Order: sequence, then structure tokens, then C-alpha cells
Amino acid sequence: MSLLAIDIGSSTCKAVAFSTGGEILNQHAAGYIPDFPQPARAEMDPRRFWEAVCTCTQAVAKTCNDPIRALCLSSHGETIIPVGKANEAIAPAILNQDNRATRETTWLEQQFGRQRLFETTGLVAHSMYSVPKILWLRRHQPEIFSSAAKFVSVIGYVLLRLGLSPYVDYSLASRYLAFNVRQRRWAEDLLDAADLAPDRLPIAVPAGTVAGSIDASGASALGLPRGTPIVLGGHDQPCGALGLGVVGPGHVADSMGTYECVLAASDQPILTEAALAGSLNSYCHVVPEKYVTIAFFPSGIMVKWFHDLLYSCAGAKIGSDVEESEAEHYAGLEAHSPAGPTGLSITPHLIGTGNPDFKPHARAIISGLGPGAGRAEIYKGILEGLACEFLQVTQLLARAVGPFQDIQVTGGGTRSALGLKLRAALASKCLHVMRCPEAVCLGGAILAGVAIREYANVAEAVARVVHEDAVVAPEPTIASNYTHQVKQYQLLRSSLALLQAPGSAECRKEEP
Repeated sequence: MSLLAIDIGSSTCKAVAFSTGGEILNQHAAGYIPDFPQPARAEMDPRRFWEAVCTCTQAVAKTCNDPIRALCLSSHGETIIPVGKANEAIAPAILNQDNRATRETTWLEQQFGRQRLFETTGLVAHSMYSVPKILWLRRHQPEIFSSAAKFVSVIGYVLLRLGLSPYVDYSLASRYLAFNVRQRRWAEDLLDAADLAPDRLPIAVPAGTVAGSIDASGASALGLPRGTPIVLGGHDQPCGALGLGVVGPGHVADSMGTYECVLAASDQPILTEAALAGSLNSYCHVVPEKYVTIAFFPSGIMVKWFHDLLYSCAGAKIGSDVEESEAEHYAGLEAHSPAGPTGLSITPHLIGTGNPDFKPHARAIISGLGPGAGRAEIYKGILEGLACEFLQVTQLLARAVGPFQDIQVTGGGTRSALGLKLRAALASKCLHVMRCPEAVCLGGAILAGVAIREYANVAEAVARVVHEDAVVAPEPTIASNYTHQVKQYQLLRSSLALLQAPGSAECRKEEP
């Protein structure tokens, strides 16, 4: 038998079938490109999510020899889809990267208070979250707001297409900026302040809940047997942490994707002054009764931008040939990189900063560039900048959750030996590269297996399916060589607010 996990990302949907021992049996991915109708806006027809789910599931099901016993759904957070009384989408999905709701975010923080908002939701106000987007609709598109019966997550929309209730698990509900993470329910006082009825949000349940089973229509669309259980996964970051075995206190994960997210697991949410000062997120894990605290920054997007600039692969279709070609390009750049520090300071903020300041309109900066700089030197400068950001977020996280030395790592960034070496050295951390490259989907498979009682509990599942592949230890000599460059980077990083251009989107008067 096999377990099928689907992860609906911001730009790619993946379906991976696992054996009960954690081996990948088959997988398929499908990409989609958002629409950007105006500055600060990012939307997409929700049918693209559904079509990608169907495409990926059918492709895996056709070629998987082991019968699929259960399907688990996980996704990125914050994206909302307004649905009508007939359970149909009545407007485009407003994506997590959309930043239109800045005024609503400021208003919500003023109404509720920054500290009280953090102590309730585990989040610091930001326009990425779902409730500010909903309030924006009420102000700017009242006809959509009034016609919407519910504002559902991406998983909720897929469940509706399968004829099921649009449940949201606690981890994804936490990304709405209206969920009481201690009580694990919608924060009625916050919703009252926003004049938003709780019944317009989906029903929140624990991750691992069986949402229902596939009916005849769903079986035709997905290519799976009728009656296959559909298990609720959760937010991709805690699902990925589960797939890395990061399930309790003292365990830390690093997911190196478009954004790089460093996550610590705990028994209680970390809602301290240190966490608030670092603008950390602390919210519900997909593991029962556990929590995660995260810090993140743009990462892979900077590496991909530079690659596409050099090799003109922007917009290329997803496929094994493209991925192999990109891997060869990266390997070539690393092979020709200078042995020591480049002297460059390159911030990765193509789409804004992460912790601790969260400036959505900040942009990347390249400092120290000289006429002799080649592509390999600039590439290494980008990796150095990412290592400096990694140092910053691990320090922020340690101040909140306590010291840690070991980090379980996964994601596309682990393919860069140089990137791993720089992160380990500059942050003085031991990086454990895990065997399965699809940690989010593996976490979903664990939830599916526990739900159908293939595993007695999460601990047993982790022991059976999570395995380490390699360890990257910190090298003190490298860290010593980078002392000056790290200080230069930190100085540049701290100057971002002063470097904000007067004509930038953040400084222009907000549209009426």
C-alpha cells in the first residue's frame, strides 16, 4: 500500500506517493503563474489550483503500483478564496504574496493593539494574512464581500470541489490573523473588533482529521478509487517540520525554498517579549498539542532570479530536464567561485524583507561590486548574503526559544554544498541534511498514515520514515575569515529603512 500527499504551493503543486517505510514511489509536479493586475496585487483563478491537483494526482495514480490507501492535503498559507452559497468561487484567489491590504493591517493593529494581537494569534500584523485581505474586500469590493458565504483556504477550496466541508486545520487557521492559538479556536474578540462574523470563516479542526472520502465524481477527477479517505494536512512549514522529525522541544528545522524558514517546535506557543521584538510567528503545529515558532527571509527566489538572468530560463516549464540543466548551471558556478570571501554584500530582498522588520517594499541591494566581478563571484556573493540572513534569523529564534546547535534541513537550497557550508560556518550550527527531499509531502504522508492507523502515532511514524543523509559541521576558519564581511552586511541590512527610495511604492500615497 502507499500514502499520497499533495502540497499546493505558491507556484507549484506536488503530489508524492510514499511507501509506508517512507520511500518515494512516484511523484509529479505542475506549476501555475499568478496574475499581477496592479502593483502590490497578486491573484489567481482558483481553478488553476484544482486543475493542478487533478493533474498531479492522476499522473501519480496511473503509474503507482501500490494501491493508494489515503490522500493528505497540505498547502501554503494566507491565500483566501471567497466562495458563494453554492460553494463556488466568486472571485479570484487573493494570494499570500499580495500586499494590497496595508491600510487594513494598520487599522487592525491599532484597534486590537500590537502586543495583544501577538499574544492572541502568535503573529505580528502584516498584509500577507487573510483577515486584512477580507477587510480590504469589504472596503473596495463590497459586492464580493457581501456575496461571499465563506472565505476559505486553498485546501478548503479543494475540499469544496470534492463535495466536502471546507475545513481548515489549526495551523492554516493560524495564518488568518484571527485565530486564538492557545485556545485553538477563532478569536471572537478580534473578529468582533473587525466586525467579521465567525461563520464566514471555515470550521477549524486538528491536522490529521479525516475530512471525508472520495465520491464517484472525485474519483473521476483525481484518478483515485472511490472511498479513499481524504486527510487534512496543514500549513506547509509545520508539515515540512513533521517530515523532518521536528516534533517537540529542542528540535529545529530549516526549509530552504523560495523563502527560507527556520522553525523551532515547542509544547507551548512562544509569546514572549523576545519573540515579539523579533516579529516571530508562533502558532499551532500539525503535531497534536505542539506549536512551532518561525523566522523567515527571501532565499531561493534570489538564487533563481540570478540563474534566470544568466541562462534565460525564466518561465520555463517544470520538468526533470529543466531541473537537471539548472543543477548543472549551479554546480558550474560553485566550481568557479572564489575560495575566500567575495567582499560583496548582497541582500536577497527582491520581494521585501522577513524577520525582524517585514518591509514588503524593500528591494535587494548589491554593494561592493567592482569591474572584475564575474558571474561566479556574484553567485557566491548571493550565497554569502543568504548565510548572513540565516545567521540573523537563527539568532532571533535562539533569543526567543533558547539556544540550539543542530538543525534539520531540507529544500532546494540543500543542493548547494557551498551554501550549506557558509550557513553552517557563519551561524555556528550543525546542519543535518535529511534523506527525503520532499519533507512537506512526507509530513502529509505521516498524517495520512496515522489517520488510517497504519502508524500508531506520530512518534512511531517518524521513527519509521524519517532518516538522515548527511551532516554539515561548522568550520571555525571560514567563520573567522568572514568576520569583516558579516559586519559589513549587517550594517547594510540595518540601513534598509534609510535606503528606501522616496518614489517607492511604500512612500507613495495609497490608492483611494
